[in-house]
Amino acid sequence: MSEKATPATLFIVALIVFIDMLGIGLIIPVLPGLLEEVTGLGLDETARIGGWLLFAYAMMQFLFAPIIGGLSDRFGRRHVLLATLFMLGIDYAIMAWAPTLFWLFIGRILSGIMGASWAAANSCIADVAGPETRGKYFGIMGAAGASGFVIGPGLGGLLGSIDVRFPFVAAAIIAIGGTIAGYFLLKETLPESQRRKFSMARANPLGTLVQMARVPVVVGFLAVIFFSQLGAQSHQTVWAYHTELVFGWDELEIGLSVALFGIMLVIVQGGLTGKVIERIGPGRTIMLGFAVSLPANLLFAFAPAGYVMIIGIVIGAIGGLTFPAMQQMMSARISEDAQGELQGAIASTMSITAIIGPLIMTNAFSTFADDVGLFFPGAPYLLAFLCGLTAMGIAFWNIRRSKLGAQAA
Repeated sequence: MSEKATPATLFIVALIVFIDMLGIGLIIPVLPGLLEEVTGLGLDETARIGGWLLFAYAMMQFLFAPIIGGLSDRFGRRHVLLATLFMLGIDYAIMAWAPTLFWLFIGRILSGIMGASWAAANSCIADVAGPETRGKYFGIMGAAGASGFVIGPGLGGLLGSIDVRFPFVAAAIIAIGGTIAGYFLLKETLPESQRRKFSMARANPLGTLVQMARVPVVVGFLAVIFFSQLGAQSHQTVWAYHTELVFGWDELEIGLSVALFGIMLVIVQGGLTGKVIERIGPGRTIMLGFAVSLPANLLFAFAPAGYVMIIGIVIGAIGGLTFPAMQQMMSARISEDAQGELQGAIASTMSITAIIGPLIMTNAFSTFADDVGLFFPGAPYLLAFLCGLTAMGIAFWNIRRSKLGAQAA
């Protein structure tokens, strides 16, 4: 680890990632109830509206992740991270107060813009860790985000059982408190000598992807991320609706189930990723993660009882090995002054799936969850399995191509 990678710096960066994911996890168990309160509509209609809320969030991340990544490459990580974290606190306050659906959309739009700070946070890891150890620290950042999925849904389910707006008040306090802590603890990780000029020609989704297209291995893994994250949208968008409809779970049970997935990701990404990469290499780590986790979506799709969903959560979390290993392989092929740009490209790719994924998954759920035609509310998870299978195939081809290229060199 670089001398710049002080424990305080890593802690505050991990805290920012945690708070980013807290906001996503926190909304999962309370969104159906909040939408029903604001709109007065039923569960099937609020599921569609929930998909559009996530669409607005993802569209903003897609547009602003390259900008925030580029700004962090130009001005450093510290200023960007603190500003976006503070504005997230403001966003949560808006969500807590929102009297109408219009204000919920305003809150989600602002949250999507500020949540794009993920690119700058992961760039800090590229700044302070060597190419061979980045997978370990990317895994730790992933574990921090997974912790947000532990605290977020758990807190959301607990406070949401009292009032669906209470979780957002708590999130606002945490975000603003984190900004204050970061002001004193977060040190700049990008030296002046490694910064580059900001260019809107590059700081946009198309320009960023054009830059990444010059590195074939990176493009290949971006395709893997696209399909795997597209499938993962099924969990984020319909989990609450599906488990309530099929198994009768309430807010607390939904929150605890998502928290369990977060706990498993903390264990996998924070405790296992670095050791597995060190032992078998990043390429085999990626394939192992896919092979073990893919069957989970079939369990979700056809589960006859709630305990089968729990089994799926446990094995599905093994997929957490794949992303940090891919990040390590990609970051090793990108220059030091463009790490923020790389993370922006990754964030934009993930955001594309978050734009189209909720619409696909919520419509698949709504189509097969009513009394008309085939009743198969697990349909989104079957789609997720097919997406994951595609991602695994591309990953295998990309890893093989990477090895052949290295041998030829």
